[in-house]
Amino acid sequence: MAAGGRGWFLALALGVSFLKCLLIPAYYSTDFEVHRNWLAITHNLPISQWYYEATSEWTLDYPPFFAWFECALSHVAKYFDPKMLVIENLNYTSRATILFQRFSVIFTDILFIYAVRECCRCVNGKRAAKDVLEKPTFILAVLLLWNFGLLIVDHIHFQYNGFLFGLMLLSVARLCQKRYLEGALLFAVLLHFKHIYIYVAPAYGIYLLRSYCFTTNNADGSLKWRSFSVLHVTLLGLIVCLVSALSLGPFIVLGQLHQVISRLFPFKRGLCHAYWAPNFWALYNAVDKALTIFGPRGFLQCLVLCALSSFMFGWHVHEKAILLAILPLSLLSVQRAKDAGIYLLLTTIGHFSLFPLLFTPPELPIKILLMLLFTVYSFSSLNSLFRRERPLLNWLETIYLIQLVPLEIFCEIIFPLTPWKRHFPFVPLLLTSVYCALGVTYAWLKLYVSVLTERISVRQKAE
Repeated sequence: MAAGGRGWFLALALGVSFLKCLLIPAYYSTDFEVHRNWLAITHNLPISQWYYEATSEWTLDYPPFFAWFECALSHVAKYFDPKMLVIENLNYTSRATILFQRFSVIFTDILFIYAVRECCRCVNGKRAAKDVLEKPTFILAVLLLWNFGLLIVDHIHFQYNGFLFGLMLLSVARLCQKRYLEGALLFAVLLHFKHIYIYVAPAYGIYLLRSYCFTTNNADGSLKWRSFSVLHVTLLGLIVCLVSALSLGPFIVLGQLHQVISRLFPFKRGLCHAYWAPNFWALYNAVDKALTIFGPRGFLQCLVLCALSSFMFGWHVHEKAILLAILPLSLLSVQRAKDAGIYLLLTTIGHFSLFPLLFTPPELPIKILLMLLFTVYSFSSLNSLFRRERPLLNWLETIYLIQLVPLEIFCEIIFPLTPWKRHFPFVPLLLTSVYCALGVTYAWLKLYVSVLTERISVRQKAE
């Protein structure tokens, strides 16, 4: 990012941070109590009891690095309100507790802001514009920093996704900068913070194998098998082993690895997480022809496909997992019109599917206004960026998205006034989930076809 871009980037970062502060008094979900309980567990108990403690139903079920993160936060939390660190104080809330937990999310988002800045540096500058508002780097910064889904999930609903996505985006940026070992290290650390990112591990593994372990290509761009580097594979293996040893080593020594694994992968839970995630279940969908990935663009395509495929076909999928596909797709959306169209489609549907997370009346105008602002900006900025090309959405896609408006009116205004609300309270959630599932499935298929046809086109040109 050029020196002149630091001013507007800082303004965007400070602006969204101020908005996050304004959201502090908003509704928060049971995840607020989840993290308060984890603060108490890691602060009071020895490590040998972290993954056994079950006073609360919200037991510790994140990897060890996140547990240590909670432990570190707890040593600051004690200066705000020591009572929040009492394990038996279930559902404890005080003004000091709310302020501490809200500000802890805002503060750790600094890593996300830095990662966005690094990603902006990786954007291809071919579409240079005189007006800063039309620069791809500016548009990307807004799409990431002001992402509607991340705002409501972290700063209203309450979670710590910001700094975790920061680790992922920073690893992506390092790989785009050909700093492969740094990218691998960051992703390995991320996996031991939150294991949901294992969904995109195939994209990392294949890209590192293709771009780092094989050092050269043939003249036609195909893989040169003799260039395979044992040293590079060894270095990657050492990174994975050392990070895993640092994270899981203490529990292996204590003979508790099985207990940790059972908490991280609770297969006793049902197939579906409620019915909010707009997906359908099947076996995990592997990415075909993975070794044909060339360059950072191919890596990002593979990463988004892995994330979206896991969302579509995963076990006990959370509705918030759609962000795992939306955020990296932002990087592609400012580089090619076809990707921008898929981004607009998936982002609008995915963000709308998060509406049921905020079900209290005071949050209704907030979520509608924030999504409206983000959606209008996304459409206007990307259409302006690709104004010389064909429309980003076809008429059928446009009609589908417009129908979200009457669906929201029915779910939020009309249905509560009908007698059905007493007997069928699940109907709004069901309608939202099913309707969004159709759109997400379409976006997934469109992205998959786009990637495969692009690969065929590249191969034909090479031949």
